[in-house]
Amino acid sequence: MKRLKRWVISLMAGLSLCGTALAADVLKVGAQGSLPPFSSVSGNGKLTGFDVDIAQALCAELKVQCQFVITSWDRMLPSLNARKFDAIISSMSITPEREQLVSFTIPYYMNSIQFIAPRDKPFSTDPRGLKGKVIGAGRATLSADWLSNHLGGQVNMRFYDSQEEANQALADGRVDAVLGDRFAHYAWLQTPEGQRFELKGEPVLQKDRIAIAVRKNDPLKARLDEALKGILANGTYQQINARYFPFSLY
Repeated sequence: MKRLKRWVISLMAGLSLCGTALAADVLKVGAQGSLPPFSSVSGNGKLTGFDVDIAQALCAELKVQCQFVITSWDRMLPSLNARKFDAIISSMSITPEREQLVSFTIPYYMNSIQFIAPRDKPFSTDPRGLKGKVIGAGRATLSADWLSNHLGGQVNMRFYDSQEEANQALADGRVDAVLGDRFAHYAWLQTPEGQRFELKGEPVLQKDRIAIAVRKNDPLKARLDEALKGILANGTYQQINARYFPFSLY
């Protein structure tokens, strides 16, 4: 009986290890899916973009399969900590508030925050010139935080569930300007709809560090750090960068 009991315990332990090994073969990645050219869903339902390609390259370095979980931006951090996925690879800025909830890898690019507004209209970016303007931004973003902290009470703020929705509000004339990520702006300004608009003034925030978020104390952070260094060293990162931008993000 004792031998049988030991055999059953050994078998269960072996099955448990197998399950862990199989789970480790897949990296579940949280992605927004509405921030072109970083992450968007194509007409055939395929997730594409700079962040998506970076995630795939990191999975190749780690010898695991990427599985993307499209999640609304305001649910990203709660979903990560609820273990609905393992990492957020979706152009997330490092902030002190977020660092209290999750851990971040080394940055994989640097961004800045800037206004866009119609080309054919004067637009002052100083507080006096902005007073009374209707300004759009993505909800729960660094841009929304900056507006609330620096222009609250001076401008009419409109927050949207995605950058795409904020851009559409600008195109439709429902807002006077949009504050958002400079590189996401760059891509939209190249589109037929976006060509009527331009960047205005100087960035309100420089050196916005973009990194991958993982749960606190997760060993995955160290593995992703090494994988990022790997794709930077072997040229994979630079190849991905060149697909989307004529300048370096790193």
